[in-house]
Amino acid sequence: MDIRQVIDLVRSAKDLIENREMAGHVKEKGRSDYVTQVDVAVQDYLKKELYSLAPDIQFLGEETGLQEISGDRCWILDPVDGTTNLIHDYRHSAISLGLCCRDEIVMGIIYDPYHEELFSAEKGKGSFLNGQPIHVSESETLSETIIAFGTYAYRRELADANFARFRRVFDQCQDIRRIGSAALELAYTACGRQGGFFEPYLNPWDYAAGLLLVCEAGGRVSNFEGNLPSTKKGGSIVSTNGKIHGELLGLL
Repeated sequence: MDIRQVIDLVRSAKDLIENREMAGHVKEKGRSDYVTQVDVAVQDYLKKELYSLAPDIQFLGEETGLQEISGDRCWILDPVDGTTNLIHDYRHSAISLGLCCRDEIVMGIIYDPYHEELFSAEKGKGSFLNGQPIHVSESETLSETIIAFGTYAYRRELADANFARFRRVFDQCQDIRRIGSAALELAYTACGRQGGFFEPYLNPWDYAAGLLLVCEAGGRVSNFEGNLPSTKKGGSIVSTNGKIHGELLGLL
């Protein structure tokens, strides 16, 4: 599989993700969980084109939900990571595409069409931003860096516990950030813009591509228990430059 072909394919969805008319057609899947015509159009388009490119690779997309995958290889797609941002034209949304082989992510692409930034990685080959190598932050402690977080807005009953975590981290780091796209938060960790990112719950399509980006850039990704995240079911996510991983885990 030539990653350049996949990158070109993902980039070709730019006009769809920037279509403001389709972004205005919104359905609510759950509390603070939305889908627009853009999400559906991008997924349908990429699913079709990926099958044309590699008919033997199965497909898992956010808008079809978690399902049983029987083959060795599977695309994992979030057609619009940051749908709420998209609805409000907040301009921090991305296409996130990972290739999973025997429960391991071997290719990851995250594309931000608004800033024309495409992050990519292949297993064992490093991470890149628009073709240039990227690396995680050199910060040795939380006090030397900023940390991003996700609120897990779908479960408001967990807000007290989550915001207590945010406060503990805030007290130890330079500052905290939230842009509302887990894929971009992982990409920003991979390129060293921030020391780390965490969220109490994400689905595999939220983090599949970003997991590889961070690891190939020299960082570490785990769940809150310190174990490798699953490619088949969702859970908590912590991504860092590796040096501050233990310190951050201790606060979560």
